Amino acid sequence: MPASKSVKLNTGASMPTVGLGTWKSKPGAVEHAVEFALKNGYTSIDTAAAYQNEAEVGQGIKASGVPRESFFLTTKLDNPDQKDPDGALESSLSKLGTDYLDLWLMHWPAPHTKDNPPLPDYSVDWLDTWKSMERLYKAHPEKLRAIGVSNFSVEFLERLLAVATVIPAVNQIELHPSCPQHDVVEYCEKQGIVITAYSPLGSDNSPLLTNEVVKKLAAKHSVEPANILISLQANKSNVTVLPKSVTNTRILSNAVVVDLTKEEIDELEEIDKTHHFRACHPDWTGYGSLGFPDCK
Repeated sequence: MPASKSVKLNTGASMPTVGLGTWKSKPGAVEHAVEFALKNGYTSIDTAAAYQNEAEVGQGIKASGVPRESFFLTTKLDNPDQKDPDGALESSLSKLGTDYLDLWLMHWPAPHTKDNPPLPDYSVDWLDTWKSMERLYKAHPEKLRAIGVSNFSVEFLERLLAVATVIPAVNQIELHPSCPQHDVVEYCEKQGIVITAYSPLGSDNSPLLTNEVVKKLAAKHSVEPANILISLQANKSNVTVLPKSVTNTRILSNAVVVDLTKEEIDELEEIDKTHHFRACHPDWTGYGSLGFPDCK
């Protein structure tokens, strides 16, 4: 499957295949990264209330001068805000300086308190939070073009779909050769849910960047190892991908996607058999593995 430039959502809208991720991108740097990316061909920006950089992302959007309708914007409902999705939506719109979101995701199926550090909030049912997101989506199409989820395993997707009146447009999950999550990808494809891959490089200082298979394919295609890891996801029919950087050269480089053969994709996905890891383990939430059977 050759790399695509966009993927069709179940809403009928198109989502760019490659976007700029902003997890761990700090205020002071993320503004420039967003501005530079939008000025240099990126048409998708991803952030989250939990990243505490929505206002700075909004500043970067404004500084770019790129018309709002020219790019796809995603943010996420934070765990401590699951009691008040209405207020959280208005806060995100205000900080981002936009009238609407192309996509709003439930960040985790794990409600938290507003304590520091946050604790599991068992007074909130994340299924009720989803119902509130559905209500807002139906009542305010001028503010929400699509809703979806993030960090959902098959078990949690099944629980959601048993009561949902709106099928999530996207499920954003960690996805790279050392965390391929085949079961989630395959389930979502059957349900018409697009996957967005975060941490496609395996996060900061990833051993994947020096993996021999990755390096071999990078040399073969005359690109950087990061391009091979990003291209692995972009070559899948139901997947979009979010490389992250605040460095101009890397932002430009990360946008280069190459077509991979089925044999090359298979070779990359063999890596998981000997080197398995997660950059973002669900146990941090206090709710256990959240149904992810391959958490190690």
